[in-house]
Amino acid sequence: MLTLVTIPCLSDNYAFLLHDEKSGQTSLIDAPEAAPISAALAARDWTLSEIWLTHHHWDHVQGVADLVEATGAKVVGAIADAHRLPDLDRAYGDDDQFHFAGHDVHVMDVSGHTAGHIAFHVPDAGSVFTGDSLMAMGCGRLFEGTAEQMWDSLSRLAALPPETLVCSGHEYTTANAAFAATIEPDNSALKRRTDDIAALRASGQPTVPSRLSDELETNPFLRAHLSEVKAALHMETAPDAEVFAEIRRRKDSF
Repeated sequence: MLTLVTIPCLSDNYAFLLHDEKSGQTSLIDAPEAAPISAALAARDWTLSEIWLTHHHWDHVQGVADLVEATGAKVVGAIADAHRLPDLDRAYGDDDQFHFAGHDVHVMDVSGHTAGHIAFHVPDAGSVFTGDSLMAMGCGRLFEGTAEQMWDSLSRLAALPPETLVCSGHEYTTANAAFAATIEPDNSALKRRTDDIAALRASGQPTVPSRLSDELETNPFLRAHLSEVKAALHMETAPDAEVFAEIRRRKDSF
């Protein structure tokens, strides 16, 4: 059995622990800062085995050195990004697979936010760790990749089982929901989810992870292929990636 723990870090980041109860092994996905992660491990008497990195940005990797020094954990990341990640013990590319405590981990290239950004899909945990690619109600800015790359990445993630938990890297959901309403103001699922998000945040609870099925119903960046979204943008005949690019452009200036 795999146990998932969400750890708030910095001002609006998340890290995740994935713990296998039978073996006692624990993996960390992204390391924004060491202190809250170390505290979460100590509170559960877990020992860190591995650190999986989605991309090179400082707010996802700056805790690695301290955690490795304290635990000896092995570091896993993208072979395409190895030159700017912390030192890796194992590097993987798109469609590679490795095993964690007997569980399959599928590596997906989800470039767009950065070149070489990867996600980790763990079917036995019913979870995908997406960093700053697919996010709750949003997606990452296109700092290094193209709209076509990001649309392809999001489309691949959207094809995972709808019950999959999307474990993304930031608490941006409230602002993302407000933007989504400018694209689909009459989306009833979006209205319900916006209310749910407000209630969670009012009680100090994270909105991450989210369910992929909810993202498919409410996240405008996953809905650029739909006729109703294209009509709302007056882009009825435009290619899907072009519609996605327009939604991303609008969000960048929202």
